Amino acid sequence: MKILNYGSLNIDYTYDVEHFVRDGETISADRMEIFSGGKGLNQSVALSKSGVQVWHGGAVGSSDGEFLVDQLKEAGVYTELIQRISGKTGHAIIQRNPQGGNCILLYGGANQEITREMADKTLEMFGRGDYLILQNEISQMAYIMEKAREKAMKIVMNPSPMNGRIRTYPLEYVDWFILNEVEGADLCGEAEGETLIKRLAERFPQARIVLTLGSRGALCWDGSQVLAQRAYRVEAVDTTAAGDTFTGYFMGGIVQGLSETAALDRAARAASIAVTRPGAAPSIPWKDEVDR
Repeated sequence: MKILNYGSLNIDYTYDVEHFVRDGETISADRMEIFSGGKGLNQSVALSKSGVQVWHGGAVGSSDGEFLVDQLKEAGVYTELIQRISGKTGHAIIQRNPQGGNCILLYGGANQEITREMADKTLEMFGRGDYLILQNEISQMAYIMEKAREKAMKIVMNPSPMNGRIRTYPLEYVDWFILNEVEGADLCGEAEGETLIKRLAERFPQARIVLTLGSRGALCWDGSQVLAQRAYRVEAVDTTAAGDTFTGYFMGGIVQGLSETAALDRAARAASIAVTRPGAAPSIPWKDEVDR
């Protein structure tokens, strides 16, 4: 059984600000840092650091994205499926306030240049029972899902960032949804907490569902009941990769044979460590640290 995370690779330009920029306002940043990021990259790093083997599929610009590939290699991710294009690598402009909150402007770049031919080449080495993990930051999503379904792969969907294209994807193929309350409400109507996860389960009866609740923890529909996971309280420095850390560690636990309850707890612990550090991918802890 193999894991393919087909997702974004971004350069994160992170600015420390007193408060998020308001409409018509110009402010000065106290500091600027450059990190590796992208929901796809972050989740691949978290999966690998959780103790599973993962291949990353995606694209970077040939002139500016090689350090992202190096970051994945350093985390133990297999990178031979990453393709280079002539354009620019995707990037994000991140405002980070003193409380560790963030506000993000995303530019797709190479992530939006993936073609059907590139997808076919990436999927060649995967088949029945392998896992495909997706977010919503690359092109050809519906096509990739169709091809994965033909191969009888297990599809994990983190529908972020949420936009209108999500509704055009074959969501009935998804085996696992991992999403937050805003994304969940966009998919099935206004609700929160346990009411929302039950609505999601009704709409997608084929899927198991993890609903993250920020500081209130997480809920999981395991096919028959709702499981609750508390959040570990820490002093947050930067929440940028919290959700990606949770997703990678949760699915890493499931692939390693952990119960949903155990995988939820490990994911919550990993995410709580990640938010105490600056940056996205660099903040994600290794499994040994999480276990300690």
